[in-house]
Amino acid sequence: MSAAANSALPEAVRALAEADFGAVAQRFAQAGFTVSLPATGILTVKHAAPDAARPAVLVSVGVHGDETGPIEMVAWLIEALARTPRELAVDLMLCVGNIDAIAQGKRFIDADLNRMFRTERGALASAFEAARADALIAATCAFFEGAGPQRWHLDLHTAIRPSHYPMFAIVPEIIPDAPRKALIDWLGEAAIGAVIMNPKSVGTYSYYSSEHHGAAGSTVELGRVGTLGQNDLSQFADASKALDRLLRGQPAAGAKAAPHVFATARQVVKLSDAFSMSVGRETWNFTPMKRGEVIATDGDTVYKVEHDEELVVFPNPDVRVGLRAGLMVTRIG
Repeated sequence: MSAAANSALPEAVRALAEADFGAVAQRFAQAGFTVSLPATGILTVKHAAPDAARPAVLVSVGVHGDETGPIEMVAWLIEALARTPRELAVDLMLCVGNIDAIAQGKRFIDADLNRMFRTERGALASAFEAARADALIAATCAFFEGAGPQRWHLDLHTAIRPSHYPMFAIVPEIIPDAPRKALIDWLGEAAIGAVIMNPKSVGTYSYYSSEHHGAAGSTVELGRVGTLGQNDLSQFADASKALDRLLRGQPAAGAKAAPHVFATARQVVKLSDAFSMSVGRETWNFTPMKRGEVIATDGDTVYKVEHDEELVVFPNPDVRVGLRAGLMVTRIG
């Protein structure tokens, strides 16, 4: 995004999009919090006195540079909270993921940052985003070190394509029952209509936080990709209220409706350049497919629907070889 375009944005939105935490950091510091900027685009705000009962909450936005709605939502929320800083009831880490991609209005520069949070990166190891993932991992380790048992990571995204559930979330199965229930309850409060239980990491930031730091982590899809400064913030109203309530330590408002819960039937992995999907790029998330239908072919490998009904999520044949090209789910709740 050009400097001229950024200058037309409201100051709070411009600052977060450019990872400029100056004013916000100063307000929290003046209120007596321990404030640090461990890397560009990362802010941590901690209470001076350690308290194991206090939640540690990591909020990330812009891991994909074209997913701008959560940047706007969080910008206004943090701006308001910083004006009454003593109402912050958690230790907070706020990070802006792919700063360079946000500046260019692109999803990523070289490769998907949200596939980099793993030990073995293979062909992604030399990608531009690898160094950014390393910085986020280091800051995340430092933030959660010594934190109490209540650990959250809400990685806020928007989806590329339309969805039969406009708001949905991916939740790692490895989260223990009690924090998982608290997370799903919060997602319901945020008007998230569907939750997909994920049994295996594909290198996402939220799964990394859950696996390595015991966080109740979730990739939260809040509607559709939009242009920075032009998002319809009304679609984020419930999520914004739920996040604001969490950060201020206020009682939960309760879910308007419990999310529908889905199990992962299989990951559709692109094994070679011969990969081809039977569903088009215009296919909506959560589009149903019937038993026996071909999902994709990849040389001798044929992915077929094995249950009476499975729903396809994130179909994308254009990913790199070795990465997930789609997710098949079945409803369980």
